[in-house]
Amino acid sequence: MNAQPALLSVQDLRIVFDGRRGPLTALDGVSFEIAPGEILGVVGESGAGKSLTGTAVIGLLDPPGRLAGGEIRLSGQRIDNLPGEAMRKLRGRRIGAIFQDPLTSLHPLLTVGEQLVETITTHLPVGKTEARERALNLLKEVGIPAAETRIDHFPHQFSGGMRQRVVIALALCAEPTLIIADEPTTALDVSIQAQITTLLKRLCREHGTAIMLVTHDMGVIAETADRVAVMYAGRVVEIGPVEDVTRRPRHPYTAGLMASIPSVHRRNAHLNQIDGAMPRLNAIPTGCAFNPRCGFASDLCRETKPGLPVSGHAAACHFPLQEAAHG
Repeated sequence: MNAQPALLSVQDLRIVFDGRRGPLTALDGVSFEIAPGEILGVVGESGAGKSLTGTAVIGLLDPPGRLAGGEIRLSGQRIDNLPGEAMRKLRGRRIGAIFQDPLTSLHPLLTVGEQLVETITTHLPVGKTEARERALNLLKEVGIPAAETRIDHFPHQFSGGMRQRVVIALALCAEPTLIIADEPTTALDVSIQAQITTLLKRLCREHGTAIMLVTHDMGVIAETADRVAVMYAGRVVEIGPVEDVTRRPRHPYTAGLMASIPSVHRRNAHLNQIDGAMPRLNAIPTGCAFNPRCGFASDLCRETKPGLPVSGHAAACHFPLQEAAHG
């Protein structure tokens, strides 16, 4: 467990979607914490609940989705029950967001400078001149070349990697303490991915910003995160320091994810895969949701949902894989 007090605390979060045949549980008791200056990677297959968790933290959960249990706290203050206007102010001021497609975050008819200045003046007590100066400094900080000229360019005049840098600058405008980064490198080529992950790590180090990094890419997690939470079917199945989880996974699902990653050290090796698929919301098995795909499942796994220990390197598994098995 990180020695610093949690900046973000998510406890027993439960989200359901109301349908014609009754509510469907999309997140089932999700809990984790992020300390100041820490990057928590959240990883799992499509449909695991990663992005939905980030959406709930930001306060952008739309009907028919609703919070059915648990709580979200930012610096000790509960934020999941705030009125809409209060949450909107908090979202701009104390929580920043970086999404997969930068074009969804940028207005096509405004220059990037106009968008940065508008965001700064909305959330900070500064005039337009000072705001523009701050916007220019932000563009330089995130690595935009010739920022003095580029500040007056429109989003379509930037490459994909440069647009993502602009979005990061936009997320930093009001000096937030927390950033939710949802697949921020997925649409970028490998070299640009590395630049963006390096930038995120530097922002954490220099600003003390906490980052929740949502991705399906274990490589990005290994390079960027301090700790990692592995999600499956709306539950956190393993959480711990990134090196421990990636090198000595304790949950069979995590072990399957790690075994499916190609290695430069295994030439022509057969790629492992996890048989089966993520269950639909209306067909999540009782007990451990992973049990139909698990080679170690027993009657206990099929009948009883395992809990997740609250500290250290923990796995929600009745029979966690031992470190000796991976030595």
